[in-house]
Amino acid sequence: MNEFFIAGGLMAGIGVILAAILAFADKKFYVYEDPRIDEVESLLPKANCGACGQTGCRSFAEAAVTGHIAPGKCTVNSPENIVLIAELLKVEAGGDEKRVARLACAGGRNVARQRADYDGLGSCRAAALVSGGGKGCTWGCLGLADCERACSFKAIDLNSHGLPVVTESLCTACGDCVTACPKGLFSLHPVSHRLWVACRNLLSGEAAEAECEVACTACGRCEADAPQGLIKIVNNLAVVDYAKNRLATAAPTQRCPTGAILWMDEKKGPVKGLDAKKITRKTPLPVQEASLPVVASAAQSLGHGASTHNTRTRNSW
Repeated sequence: MNEFFIAGGLMAGIGVILAAILAFADKKFYVYEDPRIDEVESLLPKANCGACGQTGCRSFAEAAVTGHIAPGKCTVNSPENIVLIAELLKVEAGGDEKRVARLACAGGRNVARQRADYDGLGSCRAAALVSGGGKGCTWGCLGLADCERACSFKAIDLNSHGLPVVTESLCTACGDCVTACPKGLFSLHPVSHRLWVACRNLLSGEAAEAECEVACTACGRCEADAPQGLIKIVNNLAVVDYAKNRLATAAPTQRCPTGAILWMDEKKGPVKGLDAKKITRKTPLPVQEASLPVVASAAQSLGHGASTHNTRTRNSW
């Protein structure tokens, strides 16, 4: 019986000593956390998108409380909550212009030619490994929805022609679609960049239009109609100098014969110029054979992960 009391006493003593050590350590190594961090975090959208440059909303709240970032730098947040955060911290709201993802392609299935049928993994990245996915304009969107799946905010949907459409009000400029697109067709831009070239053409004029009816043909009309230096033709493609964006108007779009250059209207969305050809075709263009060299199948290109798929074509691919 005495042994039982002795053992119990030892355990109690050890417990007291450990509790004292923990209490001392808690005071010695205590790190103060400003309670305003929790308040700021509660006013953030919980998107954790990283568009502000921080790793998440908690990191943004910590940076805002310490004065390292303005409340308005969260372009995803509502204007009302930005004001509340600024008032809580007694700072200026500050902020950046909202940015959105833009797609440099307008070549849906109804205007862009297919040179082969791709039958493999339902992924743009997989299809791109097989002679560009069978699309005649090898620079264009493949329409297999990698970007749509990558977007956590449901800001991207494929239209009826297999072309991604960005809903600007939902876009947080997180950049996931930029990473997901194997053709590098997405980029992040301030919404004030209204003049937009929806093409990444790699060919000369007639050759490009033969593959896609809405391709930029480098005709130079936009360059001639734009304020000096705003648009230049570089490697058969119109390029906008956004450093001169203050000069931008819809005028350079008006004589574009294919409608490759658009004005991104705040209310109407993408608007073509008056001279752009009218596209009324609703169905996909038929596959047109091309004499191209034989390439590896999707399974061979992707390794064992694609072993249950193959590539079926209508020509020598």
